[in-house]
Amino acid sequence: MTVHNGIAASDLQGVTWQKSQRSNSRGACVEMARLTDGSIAMRNSRFPDGPALVYTQAEVDALIMGAKDGDFDNLVS
Repeated sequence: MTVHNGIAASDLQGVTWQKSQRSNSRGACVEMARLTDGSIAMRNSRFPDGPALVYTQAEVDALIMGAKDGDFDNLVS
């Protein structure tokens, strides 16, 4: 199977989806899973069979480090 952005999350067999402990009871969260090639898939937990976006480890590292540095604080209400 070729993994690509927008792939149906249900097509990603054998992955373990993980969500933040900060997710709320209404299901407003993003889930992430490491793929066999080292890339990371993300999906909306409210639509588990919907599309998954796939990022490289470097892209996810940049996102997480940017969030830790406060780069996205203007997006938080």
